[in-house]
Amino acid sequence: MSVSGGWVRFGRRRRVRRVAREVFDWRKLRPGQGEAMEQLLQGHDVLVVMPTGSGKSAVYQVPAQLLDGPTIVISPLIALQRDQMLSLAKRNAGGAVVVNSAQSAGASEDSLEQIRAGKAEYVFLSPEQLAKPEIVDRLVAARPSLIAVDEAHCVSAWGHDFRPDYLQLGRVIERLGHPPVLALTATAAPPVREDIVAALGLRNVRQVIRGFDRPNIRLRVRRFADEPAKRRSLVQDAAGRSGLGLVYVATRRDAEAYAKELNAAGLHAEAYHAGMKASKRERVHTLFSADDLDVVVATSAFGMGIDKPNVRYVLHSAPPEAPDSYYQEIGRAGRDGEPADAVLYYRSEDLGLRRFFAAGKPDEDMLRQLATLVRAHGGTVKVRSVRDALGIGPSKMTSLVNLLQHAEAIEVNDRGELRYARQGPPPDQAVADAMEQDANRRRIDDSRIDMMRGYAETTGCRRRYLLEYFGEPCSRTCDNCDNCVAGTIETVKNDHPFPVHSEVVHASWGPGTVMSVDPDRITVLFDDTGYKTLSLDAVQREGLLTLSPPATSKPNP
Repeated sequence: MSVSGGWVRFGRRRRVRRVAREVFDWRKLRPGQGEAMEQLLQGHDVLVVMPTGSGKSAVYQVPAQLLDGPTIVISPLIALQRDQMLSLAKRNAGGAVVVNSAQSAGASEDSLEQIRAGKAEYVFLSPEQLAKPEIVDRLVAARPSLIAVDEAHCVSAWGHDFRPDYLQLGRVIERLGHPPVLALTATAAPPVREDIVAALGLRNVRQVIRGFDRPNIRLRVRRFADEPAKRRSLVQDAAGRSGLGLVYVATRRDAEAYAKELNAAGLHAEAYHAGMKASKRERVHTLFSADDLDVVVATSAFGMGIDKPNVRYVLHSAPPEAPDSYYQEIGRAGRDGEPADAVLYYRSEDLGLRRFFAAGKPDEDMLRQLATLVRAHGGTVKVRSVRDALGIGPSKMTSLVNLLQHAEAIEVNDRGELRYARQGPPPDQAVADAMEQDANRRRIDDSRIDMMRGYAETTGCRRRYLLEYFGEPCSRTCDNCDNCVAGTIETVKNDHPFPVHSEVVHASWGPGTVMSVDPDRITVLFDDTGYKTLSLDAVQREGLLTLSPPATSKPNP
């Protein structure tokens, strides 16, 4: 680096720290925050993966003060948008507004007018709002200087909270002139990171990945042969604990049933799931935030954007669909750094329900009708017109369009209208390609369920299992999971024939990356089929894997 370049970097870092101190009263930045801020100020797109509660929002808040033009923050949760806006209102940070479905048309218009007049530095929107051309037009006129995409794993079909509306964000970013883009998430395994970069169209991207490890959370798995015994044990466990807790369940019915049983055991418990009225969900959030509950019993609908420091335990009545979801949910415990517990109540049969949830196939006939109709139109056509012709709702329409976009058959223009791609395949071929891609996705989803089984049934260090799943090498044991405490873990030799992150090729499954190793098995992430756990003895005896030349390892991002 030249002397002048060093001074420029020093000056940039000094400005970042000054704004952090003077505007936000942050005397010291956390690991990774300053690096990501400086990359944004240099004009780079940045993907930040940091644990929940580590201050990811600061990464856009500070650069926004140093860039000319408003900052657009895309967030999936209205409650989180409101909390961030109220937090910024306490600072002399230039003002913040929201545009979402919870406010009146007049309030949204007022927010947009404040942006146009330069009276708001931050604007919070949901991805659904950016599907409206008139709102995008207003934002284009405001010439934004920075775009932040919160919960960015939602853009990925691999991601544990996939939302189709996020797939349009890459197009919107280009429409907004592609200022520096910041993608934020608390949990993203390597394939999800790749999907985020591709889906958002990030350029010259810098990745800032900071420790997934939460050593203060003790990890345990309790295995059961029958459901009633498992339910009784979980209720007894929660009833014997002090402090605030979360119990995650697989279904809405279980949320209600467990809450009833926990209340009968003497706890103040409330259920939370997406089938409840918004007013009741808001009530549970308020009670939880005010420490007026002992435990919330919830589906995965509860928790995104929650930053409560004193959750002492997270119990799972069944395994979620992937380690991504599990790590996100248990990460809501112990954010104050004090000891916390994460316990998975496990029956192998529970995984069958997850496979059932993941098994839905797209409507092939409807895909063909959609492709044929748009192609026959010969030009652009409004989404509403196509929906009405096919007799389907917005959610199904979005899903079908996304599949045909991936098959390079249908394009969506800046106005949100559809047209058939000029060089696109004929409808029958497009449908076949879309169905094949969906089948690949379902195979990958199935492999992630297998990885959840692997976590529940491993005899090794559970923390190392999770960290290596996320691409973070871990050569040590944690001494804070049930297997480590039991002292039964075998160590892995340093001269393992397939080191973590080595690139390999399988005769049937093609190229892949070694994600974790145990004395008797290895787990490989294959490009097309997802995660596979292989017997090391069989791999070596039958020559199933070969190391990819010339490089034999992949550096940790």
